[in-house]
Amino acid sequence: MLTSSSPGYLSGFGAHHATEAVPGALPKGRNSPQRPAFGLYTEQLSGTAFTMPRHENRRSWLYRLRPSADHRPFTPYEGAPGLECRASGPLAPNRLRWDPLPEPAVGTDFIDGLTTAVFNRAPADLEGVAVHLYAANVERLDRVFVSADGELLILPQEGRLDLLTELGRIEIAPGQVALIPRGVRFKIALPDGAARGYLAENYGAPFRLPDLGPIGANGLANPRDFETPAAWFEDRDEPTELVQKYGGKLWTTTLDHSPLDVVAWHGNLAPSRYDLSHFNAIGTVSFDHPDPSIFTVLTSPSHMVGRANVDFVIFPPRWMVAEDTFRPPWFHRNVMSECMGLLTGAYDAKAEGFQPGGLSLHNMMSGHGPDVETWRRASEAELKPHKIDGTMAFMIESCWPFEVPAGMLDRSQPDYDAAWADFPKARLP
Repeated sequence: MLTSSSPGYLSGFGAHHATEAVPGALPKGRNSPQRPAFGLYTEQLSGTAFTMPRHENRRSWLYRLRPSADHRPFTPYEGAPGLECRASGPLAPNRLRWDPLPEPAVGTDFIDGLTTAVFNRAPADLEGVAVHLYAANVERLDRVFVSADGELLILPQEGRLDLLTELGRIEIAPGQVALIPRGVRFKIALPDGAARGYLAENYGAPFRLPDLGPIGANGLANPRDFETPAAWFEDRDEPTELVQKYGGKLWTTTLDHSPLDVVAWHGNLAPSRYDLSHFNAIGTVSFDHPDPSIFTVLTSPSHMVGRANVDFVIFPPRWMVAEDTFRPPWFHRNVMSECMGLLTGAYDAKAEGFQPGGLSLHNMMSGHGPDVETWRRASEAELKPHKIDGTMAFMIESCWPFEVPAGMLDRSQPDYDAAWADFPKARLP
């Protein structure tokens, strides 16, 4: 068995990289030579249609020990009972919130510990997003996972992850995120023995950095802070289970080798990681609370310009200085639908009930905003500069309304509406 060691990371979001774990493995001046070095197999991995505009085209050329076509037929996978993207029926326009899920049974790996929280559209529509929760206390290094349905955004909440992918190794800890393109195979090691967090599965256009408009050339998430792993590969001729998500279901087959055998690659479709502490938050320095769009890290556009299929938004530590302003997020109803999670600390719009590892859902046009206690404190506070610190909340926002599987609907907090009860009536003259 031979396992190469990754020398590090390559800087830049969506950049074109060229990397080889064995010197001489990467062809020069061409993509598909007649006889690749060392007898490697050439394979193109396309994340967009061939005819997409050049600035939106995502693809990489891989040079591997065996072609990925070398596998037996897939059969239904019987594990992961919580992975369910079927609606419980027509969903009432209610606000929903969940406590963190209980600890999984001993011996649960990343795949079997997946639980679908919310979703919209269907993978075959090539639009929409699902938000899953993951929890694992054992690593299965003889098992590899891949989603043909969507691009995966992994957000650890507890415990580090070592993502061993076809195109390199990525280490992430709480406070960092990883982006795995649709179709890229990977397995997960658990350096801390257990881990839990969130997993957003984007069925639509690949995530990209949002345009900055009047902000100018800088700010928010900077391209250079995204890190793509250098080439790494595993030469292991032992049985390996390949579990593939396709059509909203899981399927399995067994290979006689590790499929993480890409010795060299070049292109702009590759996994990457990002440290959320590098996000350059921008806000008001005069008055009024800014729209939450100012906190967008990544966006997946829909067919309508300006209306996102998916936005990944964070609410990081930041200074609040606005004068004569109600500083928490205001009450609002929105044409977009919002699924929110909390990685650490407290969220500044809720005084209680929203815990790290929990989740909330406000579908389109559902009235929401700060709870009574937050409203009271913010209305009476002496306005001076203060820093919101020790927190990291995030939002998966979509133009498509979310649905909820029956199992998760039954787990929602029964008293969430009480967060907006007992507001005093305004007093007119």
